[in-house]
Amino acid sequence: MRVLYFAWLRERIGVGREEIETSAPDVAALIEELRARDEGHALAFADLSAVRVAVDQEAAEFDASLANVREVAFFPPVTGG
Repeated sequence: MRVLYFAWLRERIGVGREEIETSAPDVAALIEELRARDEGHALAFADLSAVRVAVDQEAAEFDASLANVREVAFFPPVTGG
């Protein structure tokens, strides 16, 4: 599965993209796996109220299933003007 990180998430983790193997059933479980990887990941996912997610390029919630998903993207909230 491809995992993408944008903005300050990318800065904290140190990469903009990773290819990972996971058995996580949903986004929340994936986040727990990522947090356990290293300090950068733990810092990036420390405050989930400041993180949004897209699953296969569609906005999603943390309880979204990862069955047959090819890509998960994490990014900060966006505001329009």
